[in-house]
Parts: sequence; structure tokens; C-alpha cells
Amino acid sequence: MEKLNRNKLNYIVDFCLTFLFLIVAFTGLYMYFFIPSGIPHGKYVVYMGLTKATWLWIHNKSAILMTIVVAVHLILHWRWIVFTTRNFFRREKVKTEVCESE
Repeated sequence: MEKLNRNKLNYIVDFCLTFLFLIVAFTGLYMYFFIPSGIPHGKYVVYMGLTKATWLWIHNKSAILMTIVVAVHLILHWRWIVFTTRNFFRREKVKTEVCESE
């Protein structure tokens, strides 16, 4: 079996993150616009083949999985985040020193 390199792992994580985001966004928007709010209103009524409880279950489980995948994404890119943040603030400091000396 081929060893999973860093690029393939990033691709898989990003693909999963995008897929989960689309599920959370779709279910959230669908519930907001088409399913009545409040527990007693339409809990067991079927919307597009699913009950309100099922829509909520899909939305909540996808959101939890998305949170986990975001954490994995941040762990995989942590060195880049730290490096970029340091460079960003270093450049700001250099720009301020140049402006003050003029």
C-alpha cells in the first residue's frame, strides 16, 4: 500500500471539510427557510422525505464532524500559521519604523 504523503492528506482533509460544510450549509438553510421553528411545529412532518428530527440529526452530526476536521486541518497547517503570523507582524513593525524615521 502506498504511503499517504502530506499533499494527499491535505487534499483528503480539505475535501472532507468542503463536503461537510456543504451539508451543514444546505441543511441549515433548508431548515431555516422551509421547516417551521419550534419543537411542537412539524417534528414528525416529512420534508423532502425526511422528518424535522432527521434534518436536525444530519445537521448536528455533520457540524460535529466538521469541527473535528477543522481541528485536524489546523494541526496539519500549524507551522504555516505560526510562520505566516510571525512574518505578518514583523513586516508591520518594519513599516512602522520606516515611517517614524522619516
